[in-house]
Amino acid sequence: MNKTVPELANRWLRRNPENLSELERRVLQSTVDRKPISQDINDSLAGLQGAGDRIADAIARVGGSWTFILSFIAFLILWIGANWWLLGQDSFDPYPFIFLNLVLSMIAALQAPVIMMSQNRQAARDRIDAAHDYEVNLKAEIEIMALHEKLDELRHSQIIGMRDEIAQIAEQLKRIDERLTPQTQPS
Repeated sequence: MNKTVPELANRWLRRNPENLSELERRVLQSTVDRKPISQDINDSLAGLQGAGDRIADAIARVGGSWTFILSFIAFLILWIGANWWLLGQDSFDPYPFIFLNLVLSMIAALQAPVIMMSQNRQAARDRIDAAHDYEVNLKAEIEIMALHEKLDELRHSQIIGMRDEIAQIAEQLKRIDERLTPQTQPS
């Protein structure tokens, strides 16, 4: 396939080459160069994360797990039990557990923005993944169209070859028929 990007843009994308996005131009160029376009996005994004990003992801991973939820429920039961049953009158955080409410509010106030940072980063990563998926899908469509074109050309050349062979066979049959039919000679 000795095509150029503008030819492929007109032929397969039915678009004017000047109206192509950078992504479409890159996909068409990779088709012309016969180079793969897929890559592992996780490898390229992993190196871009700083220490704060990794900590936020770890907190979001732990804070959004059943282990955390069940552990926190156990902690709350222990806190309430220690204050209510074990210490009785000398409880360090008497009912309605004002200190516990303060601790829970501080944890929520710190955990929520950290989880939001992690979610924002994941959303950005998802957008990059979606763009890459589109790029790979577009390349696959173009390659499939190229295969269809090649198959059509091959079928066309086979049909022309069969037509020529049929014409040759018909000519041979005609010659055989001429030899086999008795020639009437004038007397």
